[in-house]
Amino acid sequence: MAFLEYVDAAQQFFDDLVDHADDDQLFAGGYLRGHFDLAVGYAQVENLALSADELNDNIEKSLVKAYHNGELTDEDRDHVVVIWEQVKALAN
Repeated sequence: MAFLEYVDAAQQFFDDLVDHADDDQLFAGGYLRGHFDLAVGYAQVENLALSADELNDNIEKSLVKAYHNGELTDEDRDHVVVIWEQVKALAN
């Protein structure tokens, strides 16, 4: 999937969470969307020609750093991982 198509699909996924997600999923989706949007914004500002997989790699590095910095409880991290796997699957 092309970069912009993936970004659009992911943004729609995050928007759709609002309609059916529970509180934990909403938190995880919002947290993940922040990392996603930051990575997309950085790629656009730096004029990087990334693939969807390269974007996902950058987001995963950001998430790992956040986990190591203790930004999330183990339970919250588990919710983020579930949502992240769903978002990554959109790239295929």
